[in-house]
Amino acid sequence: MKKTLIVITGPTGVGKSAVALELAEMLGTEIISADSRQVYADIPIITAAPTPEDLARVPHHFVGTLPVEAYFSAALFEQQALSKLDDLFARHDCVVACGGSMLYVDALCRGIDELPTISEAVRSKVADMAEREGLKGMLSHLEQLDPEYARVVDPRNLKRVMHAVEICLESGRTYTSLRSGALKERPFRLQRYQLTAPREILFERINSRVLHMLEAGAMQEAERMYPKRHLNALNTVGCKELFEVVGGNWSLDFATARLQKNTRVYAKKQLTWYARDPGLTRLDITTFPSPAAIARHIASLI
Repeated sequence: MKKTLIVITGPTGVGKSAVALELAEMLGTEIISADSRQVYADIPIITAAPTPEDLARVPHHFVGTLPVEAYFSAALFEQQALSKLDDLFARHDCVVACGGSMLYVDALCRGIDELPTISEAVRSKVADMAEREGLKGMLSHLEQLDPEYARVVDPRNLKRVMHAVEICLESGRTYTSLRSGALKERPFRLQRYQLTAPREILFERINSRVLHMLEAGAMQEAERMYPKRHLNALNTVGCKELFEVVGGNWSLDFATARLQKNTRVYAKKQLTWYARDPGLTRLDITTFPSPAAIARHIASLI
């Protein structure tokens, strides 16, 4: 029988980490974190990374391993996570992957197109262009470099537009020509679970988690990271709102409300993404008495 990767995904705040921890402990295995921000060492509170106690219970990989200055991407994650799985499957029949970063989860399970690694020179050039010319200017550049992709890209998503321009400049080709969307075969069995909850309960959990994050010292993290706020790793919900407080632009109360709202918006985007994937087994957390009960249910299906 093939080795099995059990994937626990779902919207932010739904309780993925708790279930993954219980499941990995139950199976005597390890956890691959598929989270694009928890990989950075300097912002564990803002990114809701596993605590030292969690890490002591079960070995985690891709948690707190990079400084915020380091470049990381879904393509790099795919390469490194598959290599790590080779090592883990030599010792375990099952491994647990946990995360809500949709591109990272898809990279691990389905594979993504092999795109060029963006050099620091190109990254800086595009960042300068975006600062000078804004979203409208970047869209204009993209229309010149890759008119086909410019017609389908979200015209309000500056980060996505910038990324496409970076790829065009780095490769000398259109982004469209590099995107195949082909599904890659994996040498292991996949079981993929999406944790879900009624929206009002999910949003209550998100609001509470933001408050807990602030009580745990998120503001102090933001103050330490503020001089590095231009870095891509810090261009994320949580950092952006608290940086406004550090910079004196917002009150903490206003930033808290905005952070709760922006996190709920992100959760909605995640739910839209998951809705397009018929291969996910959906588990409503409210139908189970505890994360351990969800883990036992998943373990019974292996």
